Amino acid sequence: MRPVSIWQWSPWGLLLCLLCCSCLGAPSPSTAPEKRPGSQGLRFRLAGFPRKPFEGRVEIQRSGEWGTICDDDFTLQAAHVLCRELGFTEATGWTHSAKYGPGTGRIWLDNLSCSGTEQSVTECASRGWGNSDCTHDEDAGVICKDQRLPGFSDSNVIETRVRLKGGAHPGEGRVEVLKASTWGTVCDRKWDLQAASVVCRELGFGSAREALSGARMGQGMGAIHLSEVRCSGQEPSLWKCPHKNITAEDCSHSRDAGVRCNLPYTGVETKIRLSGGRSRHEGRVEVQIGEAGSLRWGLICGDDWGTLEAMVVCRQLGLGYANHGLQETWYWDSGNTTEVVMSGVRCTGSELSLDQCAHHGAHIACKRTGTRFTAGVICSETASDLLLHSALVQETAYIEDRPLHMLYCAAEENCLARSARSAPWPYGHRRLLRFSSQIHNLGRADFRPKAGRHSWVWHECHGHYHSMDIFTHYDILTPNGTKVAEGHKASFCLEDTECQEDVSKRYECANFGEQGITVGCWDLYRHDIDCQWIDITDVRPGNYILQVVINPNFEVAESDFTNNAMKCNCKYDGHRIWVHNCHIGDAFSEEANRRFERYPGQTSNQIV
Repeated sequence: MRPVSIWQWSPWGLLLCLLCCSCLGAPSPSTAPEKRPGSQGLRFRLAGFPRKPFEGRVEIQRSGEWGTICDDDFTLQAAHVLCRELGFTEATGWTHSAKYGPGTGRIWLDNLSCSGTEQSVTECASRGWGNSDCTHDEDAGVICKDQRLPGFSDSNVIETRVRLKGGAHPGEGRVEVLKASTWGTVCDRKWDLQAASVVCRELGFGSAREALSGARMGQGMGAIHLSEVRCSGQEPSLWKCPHKNITAEDCSHSRDAGVRCNLPYTGVETKIRLSGGRSRHEGRVEVQIGEAGSLRWGLICGDDWGTLEAMVVCRQLGLGYANHGLQETWYWDSGNTTEVVMSGVRCTGSELSLDQCAHHGAHIACKRTGTRFTAGVICSETASDLLLHSALVQETAYIEDRPLHMLYCAAEENCLARSARSAPWPYGHRRLLRFSSQIHNLGRADFRPKAGRHSWVWHECHGHYHSMDIFTHYDILTPNGTKVAEGHKASFCLEDTECQEDVSKRYECANFGEQGITVGCWDLYRHDIDCQWIDITDVRPGNYILQVVINPNFEVAESDFTNNAMKCNCKYDGHRIWVHNCHIGDAFSEEANRRFERYPGQTSNQIV
């Protein structure tokens, strides 16, 4: 059975959970209504580092000014009230002593005392608004249960309108800002340390260490929202700085701005090490366990160890991205460390520390014993980042009724639905939803298949080699996520179809050539090639979601997996199909994604 982690969450944020306190005998928090009169005029948000979306330093906006809460007399009951203010059902813990980093500005509340049943923090006792003898080193934080209140209105919760993408380390990356529910980049014209510091503080990291220009953290895709940003360095948000709204002619993604922020020291890198490798970027993974005075180092079972787990190790050590997650490390000397102390490790890939991943705990269960079958990693400061051109899918989608006598090779490669096996071959046809897919590499390293040419598989029927068994998944889903049709695409030819003006092609499949996608290039799978489809012969008319996922098994490491999925709304009437609203999974705000999932056409799955 696969272990389940309470720390799993959606999309990519490089955020580490802190220890949460528990309280026995605390009153069960009540469910609050959508509107709370006492909270009118107040806004709430979670900030700081490291954190997940449901935890962080509590910040309150009052009279247009953001401030924090002192941890004096703070309890789990107060955390319950604040979590409900933020739209969560209850708190699971709270933190003191600025565990998510110190805030800035006012300290709005001190000696906060709540019973846990209040409908608003204004009903709790305190020293009064703005009356405090604390410093920001005493800022309180909360850890909320990752469950939203039914019908909660987000009108009093600020949506965190800036993010970092493509960075090898926490607190660095390409700056992206939210505008009209869509994420876009910032042009580097006049980009400086003052503007970068505003971004870092808005994200809860503190001041900026470096302002990056020239797409140093990789090029974005889609809109460029801001240019010529001029900040004094004291603004609460990048949107408060004077800036220019640009047109497509004003800037290009080769000038995307980025930042490196100053981070508080966490010490997580001292709990793990690599041994036996040829350099400090590779080796067998060893973790430190035990209590003070009896600490010892041990190994990790290699069963099911993969790219996502390796990503966490490399990040925790400050070594960037994972090139490989290795299940056998017999070729690396283990030295005096021979005991396996951790097994069943499962990570989402976003954790900052391996001990935040799910694992078997004190019970060690390893299918293959011995030090040769322990986990290892190879890290790198750069990685690829694949992104599907969603607009092209929408523009090229159509239905074809293809005769069975033209589908023998496709059937051999399992590109048809199961019902095709019982079809009256070679008579009849299959109904196929066809579309083109154009896959860009926006990262800082070439995308290469994991397997070398010596292990590629020759497919006689189509006359080509497969360098990856599964390169892309295509699915048709009902509004509630049930899969009703699926397809897959093996990477029979990973090559540079086209590149940006200043980039040269490096990979070509002809004559058994090397396969891959160069940074700044893209690979095009045309709609009219075999298996570039979903067999929808058995799909009933209705409203559905078309989903395309690149590199679905995380076979090749990337800097960001949150943008590997694309979704579209589609309506099928039994004869025609309409595909619209196609977008990358992380291109919209959370609220826009919720609207996408419940758009009016999705309320019924059957055309009447």
